[in-house]
Amino acid sequence: MINVGIVGGTGYTGVELLRILAQHPKVKLQVITSRQEAGTGVDDLFSSLRGQITLKFSDPAKVDFGKCDVVFFATPNGIAMQQASALLGSGIKVIDLSADFRIKDVTEWEKWYGMSHAAPELVAEAVYGLPEVNREKIRNARLIANPGCYPTAVQLGFIPLIEAGAVDVNHLIADTKSGVSGAGRKAEIHTLYAEASDNFKSYAVAGHRHLPEIRQGLSERSDKPVDLTFVPHLTPMIRGIHATLYARLTRDVDLQALYENRYVNEPFVDVLPAGSHPETRSVRGSNFCRIAIHRPRDGDTAVILSVTDNLVKGAAGQAVQNMNIMYGLLETMGIQHIPLLP
Repeated sequence: MINVGIVGGTGYTGVELLRILAQHPKVKLQVITSRQEAGTGVDDLFSSLRGQITLKFSDPAKVDFGKCDVVFFATPNGIAMQQASALLGSGIKVIDLSADFRIKDVTEWEKWYGMSHAAPELVAEAVYGLPEVNREKIRNARLIANPGCYPTAVQLGFIPLIEAGAVDVNHLIADTKSGVSGAGRKAEIHTLYAEASDNFKSYAVAGHRHLPEIRQGLSERSDKPVDLTFVPHLTPMIRGIHATLYARLTRDVDLQALYENRYVNEPFVDVLPAGSHPETRSVRGSNFCRIAIHRPRDGDTAVILSVTDNLVKGAAGQAVQNMNIMYGLLETMGIQHIPLLP
């Protein structure tokens, strides 16, 4: 059994981790921390977990992770980088769902996240946890930087075209939409029901924190840096990412065959039949990314539609996928949930 600890178990990604790990046949949950909820039963806070988890939340300042093999950080940015070094020094592996170790250029990270990095020496070691790209590195990693929700959907959508050298990487466009759970569980005006329901809006057009992460990942698949216009939108739904991606083709290519061949052995990337239009509800509650490829009027623009659940493939599910790979388990173990419908 893999003994697991979770730091920050009360946010949406934290409770999603709990939902998944409670059903994982090779996992034993040892500790779940929360500063505000210390002493409260997990199932008292989250009734959906009644009969599944008997642990109480622990004070992170007092907790002992000594029994853990791996610790997941489902915390705000800036927490994992302060605690990862001590855990790694004790032989405990770390999977960080925040952005602390995603961007290799520390100066760039500090610019976008507005704080000094507490563990820059670990940034180079951290493996970016996108299995469809870094599976072999993940196997031997002790520190995983789990990708963000938007970056997962956007990168999986663009990667086949970029790897094939079939598009102009200076003019990529990602028009993306997210459900309100992507903003987290904290109380903020823009996510109130009366503000977000029956409404649709863009935000962070001048620059979103996920932009450098996406550019970094796509540039690594290209032979030169990519230029990406990334515009996120908030939609009146709870879960889901829908990324509509545009790329200018530089040569003729069978797009459907290209994507099918690239992802033929990927258990969680589903390339839909030609002409399809994936819906966010087709992946709700699951670890799948569903992709459809279009070439309107047989022109020189490829349009890729990529959908994921931001809390699963965009966060907790992908983190467990990474854990499975790290421990030599079947990659799909514990995350084979069929999407919820309706």
